[in-house]
Amino acid sequence: MRSNSRGTSLVEVVIAMFIISVGILALLSIQPEAWKMAGRTDFLGRAAGILQNELERTELAIMNPNNAVVVGTNSRTVNASGEASAQPGDMAYTVTTTVAAVGTDSWRVTVGINWTGHAQGISGSVLVTRQEHFRS
Repeated sequence: MRSNSRGTSLVEVVIAMFIISVGILALLSIQPEAWKMAGRTDFLGRAAGILQNELERTELAIMNPNNAVVVGTNSRTVNASGEASAQPGDMAYTVTTTVAAVGTDSWRVTVGINWTGHAQGISGSVLVTRQEHFRS
């Protein structure tokens, strides 16, 4: 018995190669945007860690009745590496901490984190009261 199928023609191969090429070019065109988004995500993740550390540090200081609470705003620069001096490839974040009295024995701590290239930054706040069992 003879079969009428003759295999793949040259036209079919060329069309398949064209479709694959278009797909690969589409993937390559979105790669720069993916790298940009990955970098932004890295900055946000580091800023969130610094924000959480600053909120906890300030909260624990206020909760101890032996510590004086300083009401006001202060700013400082923190390196993403956590080191005092910038390391190669390090990113500097500006940390702004505001402590405001809410009642006789409670304070609102608001922390804002900004960095170069990101105008809005991120922020968070926590309401803190004195805790006798934190006395040291």
